[in-house]
Amino acid sequence: MASPRFGDALGHGMSDKRIDILRGIGRTGSISQAAREAAVSYKAAWQAVATLTNLAGVPLVERAVGGAGGGGASLTAHGRQLLELADALALARRDVQSRAGAAGAGSAVARLAIRTSMRNQLPATVQAIESTGRIVRVRLALAGAQPIAARITQESAELLGLAEGMAAIALCKATAVRIERAAAPRRARGNLLAGVVQGVARGEDGDEIAVALEGGLQLVGFAPGGSGLRARQRVQACVDEAAVVVALPG
Repeated sequence: MASPRFGDALGHGMSDKRIDILRGIGRTGSISQAAREAAVSYKAAWQAVATLTNLAGVPLVERAVGGAGGGGASLTAHGRQLLELADALALARRDVQSRAGAAGAGSAVARLAIRTSMRNQLPATVQAIESTGRIVRVRLALAGAQPIAARITQESAELLGLAEGMAAIALCKATAVRIERAAAPRRARGNLLAGVVQGVARGEDGDEIAVALEGGLQLVGFAPGGSGLRARQRVQACVDEAAVVVALPG
């Protein structure tokens, strides 16, 4: 039997609803009831269980089919163990954040809790949430009033418990950011962030460009090889909305 990867499952911070849903299943014996208590759809609750199970590498929930009550769900031993670890981790986080808050570094510590290969991590505030069928467009305000938008699924928005005014982090891979000269024609779709080139690393597969955005944030992206871009030149960073990931501080 595979060893549980509880650390991976707990990488989803306590700020989202996945652990809450797992806890609700353990308490009520029902995925439907756990979904109602977490204020998410049944589909989103199942997505939460599937995600945690994939990350943990072991079954966390088992379903009971039929019976007088019409079936239900219960936590496996691994599911109960994961919740015990989640509770211990929540206590430890509160202690660390309390001490960090007293030192004036609480928000920075919360953002550092995110582990990802994505080099671009931009502190933001949820400005607006627009639902269009199964897709939700989340508009995020960055420092310096620069906006960036992300397109995510309805289930993901529910599980994160997104609301206007929440602190968030906009994530995107450097390879998903296209750097162009500021004079390039404006595209009708996608994010467009203005900035100034800070550094250039030439390469056969493209030039890696470090950009200082308006407002002081930094972004890394790529321009075609031989772009001719140089330091202090004004540019625009183009990012497809579907390439932006919304994360919440732990």
